Amino acid sequence: MAGGLLLSAAAAALLTAALPAHSPASGFDDPPPDKIVIDVATVNGSGCPKGTAAVAVSADNTAFTVTYSDYLAQAGGGSDPTAYRKNCQLSLLVHVPQGFTYAIAGADYRGFASLQSGASGTQRASYYFQGSPNTEHRSHAFAGPYDDNWQATDTTDWAQLVYAPCGVQRNFNINTELRVSAGTASSDQVSFMTMDSTDGDISTVYHLAWKECPAKS
Repeated sequence: MAGGLLLSAAAAALLTAALPAHSPASGFDDPPPDKIVIDVATVNGSGCPKGTAAVAVSADNTAFTVTYSDYLAQAGGGSDPTAYRKNCQLSLLVHVPQGFTYAIAGADYRGFASLQSGASGTQRASYYFQGSPNTEHRSHAFAGPYDDNWQATDTTDWAQLVYAPCGVQRNFNINTELRVSAGTASSDQVSFMTMDSTDGDISTVYHLAWKECPAKS
């Protein structure tokens, strides 16, 4: 899937979540009018086998989505001992209009979980720009009994947004993880957690914040 980008008008139409109404004092209120292009440099991990992850950019440049079709972690019963943890590392090359830079202001994750009483599940994510020492980590825990859709939202305060360096191309890396523990559930019971889009729903939305780069002297 290297170098590939899957764009869907239907998926873009579903991206209606807006950025917060307020912006940092030094920020830019509106996204650039020119379209951004996202190339998927690499996709690696047990949660996103080849051909099972896709990226789509919203029509208004305020967000992009990643959808998965084979992202499932499970434990208990006859589950494979290694199936309790699944992860996906995405390295994205984001081409932005000249004179602008961006940051990830938030992310919405969705999926389905079936956790037996005594079992638990965790969704984790980290974000960083290539070559940057700043890595943002977020984690959300779920406890059984649980048998429903789940949603988790990562947010970043405006004052703490980490923007891509101006005038330099840096890959943006997203590392997600699902982890399931059987805990004290009966040994013959299976618990699982998915992050996928097999039902047509958008699973993960990343919200973008924009600002203008300083003018070159």
